[in-house]
Amino acid sequence: MSQLTHKNVHNYFKLNGYHLNADDLCRVGYSFIKEGDVYERAIGEFFLDWFDEKDYIEMTTSGTTGLPKLVRLEKKAMIQSALATGDFFGLEPGNKALLCLPTQFIAGKMMLVRSLILGLDIDVVSPSTEPLALNTTQYDFVAMVPLQVQNSIEKLKNVKKLIIGGAKIDSALEEKLLPLKTEIYETYGMTETITHIAAKKVGERAFSILPNVRITKDDRDCLVIFVSSISEEPIVTNDLVELINDNQFVFLGRIDNVINSGGVKLIPEQIESKLIGKITNRFFVTGVPDSILGEKLILVIEGEKQDFAPDFFDVLGKFEKPKEIVFVPKFKENENGKLLRKSSLV
Repeated sequence: MSQLTHKNVHNYFKLNGYHLNADDLCRVGYSFIKEGDVYERAIGEFFLDWFDEKDYIEMTTSGTTGLPKLVRLEKKAMIQSALATGDFFGLEPGNKALLCLPTQFIAGKMMLVRSLILGLDIDVVSPSTEPLALNTTQYDFVAMVPLQVQNSIEKLKNVKKLIIGGAKIDSALEEKLLPLKTEIYETYGMTETITHIAAKKVGERAFSILPNVRITKDDRDCLVIFVSSISEEPIVTNDLVELINDNQFVFLGRIDNVINSGGVKLIPEQIESKLIGKITNRFFVTGVPDSILGEKLILVIEGEKQDFAPDFFDVLGKFEKPKEIVFVPKFKENENGKLLRKSSLV
């Protein structure tokens, strides 16, 4: 396995039902760039980048660990990531896979790398919000963002294993997924870690790390990740975690979102989890400047104004109850369907 290079294409690999080698894929790449749709052009560019002489691919990070920046991802590290995913999820040569994510981003690129290296039979479709709408194919392995999953509940019976990334799964979606026979995992990762370094089955509390990953936390209680195949330096995140053991952690929230209200530190994600199911519209809690408290906690709800009974917030602790409720017609999101809290308030 250690002798694998980015020039290798597994004998079982198929693209849209066709066995193709590296030369074939470069020709497909040129054709996609010249004549394909937007999503096909991105796939074409990836193939030409992957099979060129460089030992890295350049990408812009998502900004999870700081401001977005240009990074170089080593192709050999991407191969190791694909192998770790194969081990963790029990993927086998010939398994049927679906790429329905944009290939401009790391998650889409890695679905192709996994297919090339592990020998998956992958179909590629336009990365729409309803990727399974007109599709009756049975798939062994699919990756989606939460919005795509929300719109595909009825069709997930055709998927054996589903991984969800790009944004956190909220409790309302999780409840819909629990009864399904599909093996469904929420993943944790970022561009810098070459997609996921940990995953958990829906319904479970803690993430389990993939092979060849080590974790710890810093003095802020934020997760620190060690993946020797990717970086000699630790990857320091802004994600507050509870470490269960050497192999498992619980995600608590983003340190960027923490609200300091009158000296009390509040984690929005923890407060929001208590309100799931009680508020039908999308919502989040955040802090806004306050002359007395420094920051005051507010509840932001998508949609028209509504009233709440006096005891509505009794599920919350004394300091967790919002000082104000703000209604916003439509929340703003990024390409992955991740809610942009600050922008939604503007």
